[in-house]
Amino acid sequence: MRTVVRGQGSPVTVFAHGLGGTIADTRPFGSGVDGTRVFYTARGHDGTHIDRFDYESLADDLREVADAHDATHALGISMGAGALCRLLSQTPDRFERVVLYLPAVIDVPRGAEAMTRLQSLDASTATEAEVADAVLADVPAAVRDTAAARAYAQTRAQVLCLPSMRHAARNLANDVAVTDASALTKVTAPVLILGCVDDVAHPSSVAERLAQLFPNASLHIYDSPDVVWTKRQDLRARVSGFLDD
Repeated sequence: MRTVVRGQGSPVTVFAHGLGGTIADTRPFGSGVDGTRVFYTARGHDGTHIDRFDYESLADDLREVADAHDATHALGISMGAGALCRLLSQTPDRFERVVLYLPAVIDVPRGAEAMTRLQSLDASTATEAEVADAVLADVPAAVRDTAAARAYAQTRAQVLCLPSMRHAARNLANDVAVTDASALTKVTAPVLILGCVDDVAHPSSVAERLAQLFPNASLHIYDSPDVVWTKRQDLRARVSGFLDD
């Protein structure tokens, strides 16, 4: 796995990106975070052949990176949030502070709309152009026709269409982050959960349920799904304020 380390000292925070994402997607989340920031490329996303792609193997990789750098804090985005939940269900005391951004699934399979959306990213049945269109469809209409949005969609489609990733979306669509949600009630570390309304792929109900499961949770639900496009400064402030507390 490719890793990029920025900063120095304590605390050490590991950042796990979402499906089809890159290190570049997670680095803005750490821009205001103190200490050492460890970013890594999830399995398959660098083109390296993999035998498995599910939350169990993603959690194993997250643990490997965290252990290698003695990370005490962690942030997971979407798929990365699912991997982080799986790790915490196995080792509730692994981290001292946790941020979950746009969690998509816990222990119950996705609903029909979320399943359809995730399957639209399945490169085993769609062309790169079709995957890019599916990614772009999730970008807020106000910025969808910008060069930045098109570049984002194209980059993500290129990753999803790597030979190593062609079945990744399908595998995740049929998987759940944890097998027993009650295991998360043993996590006593502070957990910040960030969701948003009207996001089919990341229902706010998932974030709300996680906030009920974690004993020491803080929840914030944004009022629209365009957070990284229009509310990035607020998002960064919430993340850094929590991790640096």
